[in-house]
Amino acid sequence: MSGSAKKRNTQRVFPAPPLETALLGALPHPLLVIGPGLTIDYANTAAEDFFQMSAGVLCRRSLTEIVAFGSPLIALVEQVQRNGATVNEYGVELGSFRFETPKLVDLYGGPVSELPGCVLILLQQRSMAQMIERQLTHRGAARSVSGLAAVLAHEIKNPLSGIRGAAQLLESERTDSDRTLTQLICAESDRICKLVDRMQIFGDERPLPREPVNIHDVLDHVKQIARTGFARQVKIVENYDPSLPPVPGSRDKLIQAFLNLVKNAAEAIGEDRADGQITLTTSFRPGVRLSVPGSQARVSLPLEIAVEDNGAGVPSDLMPHLFDPFVTTKPSGAGLGLALVAKIIGDHGGIIECDSRPRLTVFRALMPMAEGERRARDEASSA
Repeated sequence: MSGSAKKRNTQRVFPAPPLETALLGALPHPLLVIGPGLTIDYANTAAEDFFQMSAGVLCRRSLTEIVAFGSPLIALVEQVQRNGATVNEYGVELGSFRFETPKLVDLYGGPVSELPGCVLILLQQRSMAQMIERQLTHRGAARSVSGLAAVLAHEIKNPLSGIRGAAQLLESERTDSDRTLTQLICAESDRICKLVDRMQIFGDERPLPREPVNIHDVLDHVKQIARTGFARQVKIVENYDPSLPPVPGSRDKLIQAFLNLVKNAAEAIGEDRADGQITLTTSFRPGVRLSVPGSQARVSLPLEIAVEDNGAGVPSDLMPHLFDPFVTTKPSGAGLGLALVAKIIGDHGGIIECDSRPRLTVFRALMPMAEGERRARDEASSA
């Protein structure tokens, strides 16, 4: 062992009686005590599982050695040490060289009064169950819009046609000043019809025609549209897993969903940003199997497709309702884009989630893979 490691170990003191140590070790959530200089002075059993390292190894390292550079966890610890007050942060992405992908966690940090300069950190990882529960809420919202769309189509579009026809008849008999009003009636009737037409998409409950779709072809098509139109000023970066198997579903529908996400990302960045960037990422997450409420089956969603931007972020008060219809931050937006994305991803048997803070917003879609690919991989893993 090096001299610096020995010195750190002789300085590390966590004076907890056996009972308290046992209780801390039994906590289901990862718990760390961070000392001055960001040394790790204590790690419970859940922290060992979380970081995939033993407590002995963790306590020979500093926090900067186990979490990603610039991690919000480091900033939180330093804030507690500086102010001596507790800090909570929710929906934080925590990266580490031990993780295949960043983990989404809620963080609690507070000072340890008996140990000056020490900070107690408690991490609570967001569960797949929470993601499923939220996704089912999104689908329920989309279904409610489906019913509303059917009513609107019948109860609004037909009367609007009569109103527009009457306005056109009146237009020929009016003066120029009156003609302006009749033209306004026609224009507003057309605008409402277009909105109802957009909502009718939600009423389409026909089963999707399913075929193996190369998601990279979908993203490349979306990128081409974006670069020649609404995202000309934004840098688009690809971070693809080339071995990703196909997604079962509709290529056109998937293009529609991811085009919406990329368009939202470009609008969040704005036209005046010289450093605007959208990152398209695909990855394979083996072993991700979800238990869907109301069913005994476990659904495998190993394909992750992410759209990340460095825009202003989503306001925290909108996050719980982001995929609900009519929720938007755009002055001229109808608030149907993300609700439609949630419906399309749900129709493909997947789920979608969003994590956002200023300068970093990520939409992640978890999708199934084509049945033939799944069987081939299952056979390969069992061989």
